[in-house]
Amino acid sequence: MKWDPISRLAEDVQSGKVSAQELVKKSLELIDQKSEYHAILATVKERAIKRAKDIDEKVKSGKNVGRLAGVPFIAKDNFLTYGVPTTAASHILEPFIAPYQSTAIERLEAEGAIVVAKANLDAFAHGSSTENSAFGPTLNPHDKTKVPGGSSGGSGAAVALELAPFALGTDTGGSIRLPASYCGVVGLKPTYGLVSRYGVVAMASSTDVIGPLTNSVDDAAIVLDIMSGRDKFDGTTIDREADSYTDLDISIKGKRIGVIKEYFGSGLDESVRKKIVDAIEKLKKQGAEIVDVSLPSIELALACYYIIVPAEVSSNLSRYDGQRYGLNIKDANDLFESYEKARELGFEPENKRRIMIGTYVLSSGYYDAYYRRAQTVRTKLINEFNKVFESVDFMVGPTAPTTAFKLGQNVDDPLQMYLADIMTVAANLTGIPAISVPAGKVNNMPVGIQFMAGQREDKKLLNLAKAYEDLNK
Repeated sequence: MKWDPISRLAEDVQSGKVSAQELVKKSLELIDQKSEYHAILATVKERAIKRAKDIDEKVKSGKNVGRLAGVPFIAKDNFLTYGVPTTAASHILEPFIAPYQSTAIERLEAEGAIVVAKANLDAFAHGSSTENSAFGPTLNPHDKTKVPGGSSGGSGAAVALELAPFALGTDTGGSIRLPASYCGVVGLKPTYGLVSRYGVVAMASSTDVIGPLTNSVDDAAIVLDIMSGRDKFDGTTIDREADSYTDLDISIKGKRIGVIKEYFGSGLDESVRKKIVDAIEKLKKQGAEIVDVSLPSIELALACYYIIVPAEVSSNLSRYDGQRYGLNIKDANDLFESYEKARELGFEPENKRRIMIGTYVLSSGYYDAYYRRAQTVRTKLINEFNKVFESVDFMVGPTAPTTAFKLGQNVDDPLQMYLADIMTVAANLTGIPAISVPAGKVNNMPVGIQFMAGQREDKKLLNLAKAYEDLNK
């Protein structure tokens, strides 16, 4: 089944043309039928069916059922969700049942959407391939021998497999955009703070962002429109635009789009380069002004990211000690042995690697040499982005240097795995919005083009993404 646009599905439920129960049932059936891809860790079946029945009864009674009435969706399993364990794909949280629900899910459900399942991910969102999940990897919908990207690989695969009309992901260094590129869907990373992180398992608090993975830019816009805005439970949230994010203007004539020179260097696959160059040419033919831009410090972004983020990871993961929730060790001789065993058995190798790196760069004698210098580079990067955005409306480049790689190809080579994020981390370090939109295929595997805009210019970004998407219809 190919899902209709989100707004049309909701209209059909509101009019009685189709029931919410039918949509939820269909989504759950598809999840069961395509379980071999391992995109889903758990379903929220009973609660989803009950909510669908309630919505159908409200429709019959003529009551308001919301803008997303009856639309099923899937949440990455680091979103706290009622009625099902939230594991973050880690054994250390395997028995944890959330006592409350994330703001993002609450806002979507307040408009009638229904969460039906939790998607697989790299444990605690640490990874670029979903191979770091404690429960096994997700397979790419286009080729089962390849990865779907990460860390939101289950969410990206779920949308590509049509398991639900949309899914939620988190993006700390590319974890929405990379799966979107590898799976051939739309992945939006909003401006930092535009969507509340409350009720989402923290990875790196200064770069974590909540966003949707969808089949179209219009669908991404409506999900953002509902989730965005200040939240009293998250002090980092910012005001949203007064106008709706769904009222898009696809006119691109005269818009200045900067092509990032550093993203077209030697590490870029030649076939991917050609796809992105062809995509940019389409925009030029529609009247966009294409200019080359340079961000000299962007070559340091990946190194900067893998100092700052592990530092924050080491802090955020210190709360997982097997005492208050999650994995509990019964046979420990004392408190310290309980800590050690819980973390040894509960964390995946990549979690431990990032904790150790983060603790090291924050330690006495190394803080100035590593962490402080990385923050200085981050500030330099922000200044360079701001300077370029004074002369262009948008920036563009590939989402990833290659198409999806083989399962197991980079598992034993962390540095090679980290390179998958080389074109996405800068947007997180600078806090700007970025989106990956399908740009065709290379050898039957999807390629994503990445657009970026200045901070808080999410609607402008959606305008451009929609304009480009329409060129490919």
